[in-house]
Amino acid sequence: MAKVDLAKVGKNVVKSADSGENVELQSLWQEQPVVLFFLRRFGCQVCRWMASEISKLEPDLRACGVSLVGVGPEEVGLQEFKEGGFFKGSIYVDDQKRCYKDLGFKRYTAISVVPAALGKKVRDISSKASAEGIQGNFSGDLLQSGGMLVVAKGGEKVLLHFIQDSPGDLVPLEDISKALGITASVKAGQKPVVRHVICSLSCSQG
Repeated sequence: MAKVDLAKVGKNVVKSADSGENVELQSLWQEQPVVLFFLRRFGCQVCRWMASEISKLEPDLRACGVSLVGVGPEEVGLQEFKEGGFFKGSIYVDDQKRCYKDLGFKRYTAISVVPAALGKKVRDISSKASAEGIQGNFSGDLLQSGGMLVVAKGGEKVLLHFIQDSPGDLVPLEDISKALGITASVKAGQKPVVRHVICSLSCSQG
């Protein structure tokens, strides 16, 4: 896991998709642990499927006092993304892409993005998304990649830092739960099931 300068990343400003308020990223982990999912694009079919997959953890995260946040690199496609209900957490926009840069999320070139977008991982997820009725478009920045950052309450430490190598790369739900020290009730490919949740990290923090 690459070293993350939380103090630097935390000073970056992101805008709430709901209120329009600009806040420092670090404000999102001051009061509770947070799972930050950085999307490539709001209109990306694969990103929408990933958002819905990660959202399966939301009930368990909420039960353990963990915040789920999605961040996009621009506002293009935001309204459609919100209306589609693909993501169950809060949504923010980093239109300066400073978080993306500081966290090492790479940018493709017009040439390198083609084979990446046509790779097997992307094709497999696209098929799953289509089967679930999730569509996408090609509006916006096609070259940005994304990833994930999981931070402990108060910015005590980075629990997980994931950088996409392929646009089809996604952190397994089990790895997110493990990083937080919780036992989730769902796994990849399953629909959420309501049952008792065991929390060892965030629930113990009050």
